[in-house]
Amino acid sequence: MQSMDKIYQEHSETVYRYLLSLTRDDSLSEELTQETFYQAVRSINRYDGKCKVSTWLCGIAKNVLRTYRRKNPVMEDTEGCLVPDPNLSPEESVLSGDGEMAIMKKMQVLPGDTREVMYLRILGELSFRQIGEILNHTENWARVTYYRGREKLKKEMKEDER
Repeated sequence: MQSMDKIYQEHSETVYRYLLSLTRDDSLSEELTQETFYQAVRSINRYDGKCKVSTWLCGIAKNVLRTYRRKNPVMEDTEGCLVPDPNLSPEESVLSGDGEMAIMKKMQVLPGDTREVMYLRILGELSFRQIGEILNHTENWARVTYYRGREKLKKEMKEDER
């Protein structure tokens, strides 16, 4: 087993990006990344090597975030949203910053797994293989879920234009 310092150096950015994709909050993601590694140190004896270290850490991060959300419920954002550029795909719009709030609000209506896949892919910039590992599904499941979510977002955006 690698030292925790080396594990942190190699995987902290992945964990941070994963949490950022779920929270969209830099400081909260940093805080939860630290808590994730604290929990990893506490439970290192339970890591059995059956999955990648990054997958194990993202699983811990997901549980840390659930605990945080349970203890700190938040109010839904009620601010107005920007109108996205209809010439850009949802992911291009988010990545360019154009209409990010509108896309994020649209993503809230997607089913939980679909929304999480979209966040991980678009904001976390994770591969479909990594997404499948984190969510305990196959790479193909992640691809199909992402594609369906993207198509639903495109449809929603077109309906809003009318």
